[in-house]
Amino acid sequence: MRSAWRPRRAAELGALLLLPVLAAAQPAATPPQGRFLRPGTRVGEIVEYELSYRHAPGLNVIFPDSTADYTPFEFVGKTYQPTRTRQGVSLDQTTYRLRTFDLAPVQALQLPVTILRGRDTLTLPSTRATVQLRRVVPPPPAGVTPALRQATALLPVEPAFNYPYWLAGAGVLLLLLGGVALTFGRRWRQRYQLYKLRKNHVYFLAQYARHVERFTLSRSLTNMERAITLWKNYLTNLENNTINSLTTREIVAHYQNDADVRLALRLADRVIYGNQFSEDDTETDLAFDLLRTFADRRFELVRQQVDK
Repeated sequence: MRSAWRPRRAAELGALLLLPVLAAAQPAATPPQGRFLRPGTRVGEIVEYELSYRHAPGLNVIFPDSTADYTPFEFVGKTYQPTRTRQGVSLDQTTYRLRTFDLAPVQALQLPVTILRGRDTLTLPSTRATVQLRRVVPPPPAGVTPALRQATALLPVEPAFNYPYWLAGAGVLLLLLGGVALTFGRRWRQRYQLYKLRKNHVYFLAQYARHVERFTLSRSLTNMERAITLWKNYLTNLENNTINSLTTREIVAHYQNDADVRLALRLADRVIYGNQFSEDDTETDLAFDLLRTFADRRFELVRQQVDK
């Protein structure tokens, strides 16, 4: 009698020791749970479907993506939560946004969950979830065809700005402008520079003549100095040099001892600094004419260089 009692007692102890292990393993055997978050939906309306799965932490679980079969529903989007593990059990949960155009009064969905085990895969179907279709229009009686009402009047539509066409047109226009600039840009720049040269030269001649006339009428050295200063500044801007800050000797050397420049500036210096006026205006007129003629020659030289 004692010998039969001992094996029975050992079996009971073993069962008691296995209870925590079985209790921990039981959630992993629970199938994936699927449910709609609302009991009903309408045709074309977004309805949310929640799929969750509790499993052992070591399992590699894959939920359905947008390529899965959601019949009779259509996939719109999804949101998922990171895996949460508590007390040795992991929870994966994803919420799908679906819509249906099926007219069945009750529509069901059952999504599978895939488990990866090395090179093998295991597919577990979820629990079956149903949702009721809420009709906006009551169904017609049996054998009665609903009367259709024709409505062919056009409704006003707000005009939309066609961004792609406008952007494409702007791109083509920029390409055309770039091509024109590459083809004719150099010539246009030459024409503009020639226009500025002529305009500045005409303005110089007009101002120079005004100073010479004032000197002739007043015999004032101030007007003669203004004419010489205007001549120096014009050549400085024309040739991009610094002769307006040079002395007479340095200017003559800068222009390779040009005879017209040397004689004109010598006569001007004798009148301005030596206060030596001749009986007539021949020498001063000659100085003014030589400076104007030299400015014309330098303008023509620069114009030819730009027009090459």
